[in-house]
Amino acid sequence: MIIRILGDGQFRLDDNLVERINKIDNRIVDHVSRGNKAEYAQDLANLISTIKELAEPLDPVEILPSDIIIPPSDLSFEEARKVFCDEGLIKG
Repeated sequence: MIIRILGDGQFRLDDNLVERINKIDNRIVDHVSRGNKAEYAQDLANLISTIKELAEPLDPVEILPSDIIIPPSDLSFEEARKVFCDEGLIKG
């Protein structure tokens, strides 16, 4: 799976690890729906750092279609309400 983190490039994540980041994504959806701004910011940072830890960064000159696009860590809570809704960024 190819994941783009806006402002940080693309990463290749093994399909077996998708569930791990999906759990974080689902927590972010819950934080946003409940209005928990601090927890939202913490888990968004956690999502990004987990992807960077688990996934292989792609060469910046190699641009592939992204399966998932993760917003930057400075995404405002108001903007997050539009992004982290329903099933979140990761379906399933």
